[in-house]
Formats: sequence, structure tokens, C-alpha cells
Amino acid sequence: MFRHKDLLGLQDCTAEEITEILDAADKMRELLNGKKKKPDLLAGKTLVTLFYENSTRTRTSFELAGKYLGANEVNISVAASSVQKGETLIDTGRTLDDMKIDFIAIRHSMAGAPKLLAENVKASVLNGGDGINEHPTQALLDMLTLRRKFGKIKGLKVAILGDIKHSRVAKSNIFGLKKLGAEVWVYAPETLMPKEIEKLGAKKASSREQAIDGADGVMGLRIQLERQSGGLFPSLGEYSKFYGVNENLMKYAKKDAVILHPGPVNRGVELTPALIDGKSSCINEQVTCGLAVRMAVLKLLAEYRGKNL
Repeated sequence: MFRHKDLLGLQDCTAEEITEILDAADKMRELLNGKKKKPDLLAGKTLVTLFYENSTRTRTSFELAGKYLGANEVNISVAASSVQKGETLIDTGRTLDDMKIDFIAIRHSMAGAPKLLAENVKASVLNGGDGINEHPTQALLDMLTLRRKFGKIKGLKVAILGDIKHSRVAKSNIFGLKKLGAEVWVYAPETLMPKEIEKLGAKKASSREQAIDGADGVMGLRIQLERQSGGLFPSLGEYSKFYGVNENLMKYAKKDAVILHPGPVNRGVELTPALIDGKSSCINEQVTCGLAVRMAVLKLLAEYRGKNL
């Protein structure tokens, strides 16, 4: 059984807990293929989405995950909330707690914000991305996509190329994939590569070819201009030429290798359009797996709450 009130990151989850989420998500993925998407597993529960940063996929899938399981769902527009009047995150959380809600899915620009919120509310907090720290449900959906494709995670090689330094997706994937026995290689310009990335468990490649060589999954990461200072690379065109992934580079990967991307994609920058739309692309499948993962996490947290809170 999942042993946490909240899902804040994968660094603190065991391999068994990650597998439990993926197993539950597999069942939810099949549920999405059926005619009945609302089994009322969360009937009477309320989910609030509290996003301090823009989002389409993550916020929408959290909202739909709650609705598909029978929960009440409320989206708070931070731009039109009391946050603009100076209300603190803790006060916002306590106000929501007093309304007797069950779950808060939060995205915040500051690393550690979901943890701070979780320590001050009775509701279960789900981290939808905090600064450059973690994005656990994104990594879980990536792992679910890979497991459904290859039937396993252990023994796979996954290459992650792009803005590693500012990527919470990369960090969560490194934590999760390593715990399930995969090998993670990363490649980026030195200005976009954390100095101690290997201490997290990844292997630092010296070239795109080395990163992709023998890979089962190749993940491109968006250049996160909103989280970085200027001057980290000359131009998007040059970045694409020297660091992007194209069809010729994929010849180094295994024949059945898949293309992954957390979205949104900058077409022609981190990945070529031919790869994004090609037969090896799992980008659309990732979106569906993301919904299944968030449904699974809500279900498991609800079960924890029912027995412990």
C-alpha cells in the first residue's frame, strides 16, 4: 500500500511504491479505453488544482482525472485569487483545508512549495511541478509509457537530451528510472548541464551519439527560456544543429526505440517534426498515460486517507 499522505517527488518513493503506482495506472489506462470512465471511486471527494504557473497538459489531466473518478473538481485561477492581494501559500492552503477538500494539485515556480503546503494542510498534496526540483507525475507517465511499450523498465537505456539544468522532468525521471533498474544517459550544452548531475544517478554523455547509442527511449526536453538567464547558448537554430535530435541520430538507437517529450514541443528545436509525428513517437500516448497516472495517484492517496486520516 502507498505509504504517503502526499506525492511530492520520486526521490522519496521506493521502487515498490513506484511500481504500485504504475500497476494502478495500467488499470486506469484500460479504464480509459472502456465506455465507463466514471467508476465513482472518489465520490464525495474534492480536488482543487492550484497552479501558479501556466499549464495545459498537467492541469487539465489532473482535473479530468478527478472528474473521471467521480470527484468534485475546482480550478483556482491564481491570477484572480487572493494571492494577488498578498495572501501567502500557507494561508491559501489553510483556507482550502477549512473548506474540507481532500486533494490539492499544485504547480509553483519555487522549489519546495508543495512540501511547504503539505506540511501545513490536512489535504493530500500532489506536486504538479515545483521550480527546477521535481515533476513526479510526469516521470511516472514517462515510465508507464515505456513499460507499456517494452513490458519492463529494468534493463532499458533512456537518453534525455536538452535543458537538463532547468528540468524538473529530468530529475524525477532520473530518480524513478534508476530505482526501477533503467540506465539513464543525459546530454546538453555545458551551460545547460548541472555540475553534479552524475551524483543523481545519471551518466553524462560526451556527445549526442553516445547518449543515444543503444537507447530504448530518447527524450527531448524543451528549452525553458522562462527559467534561465540569457546567454546560455547562441541561438535556437544553433542549438538545434548541435544539440537537437534528428532522424540521422536515431540510427544509433535500437530499432524499436521510441521518442518521448514532456511537452510542449518546440518543433524543429529539440526534435525534428519528422520524429515528433513519426511512427516511433509516443508523445500522444504519453498524454493518455499522464491521465491514467494521475487517476492512479488520486486513487492510492484516497485509500491512504481512508485508512490513516
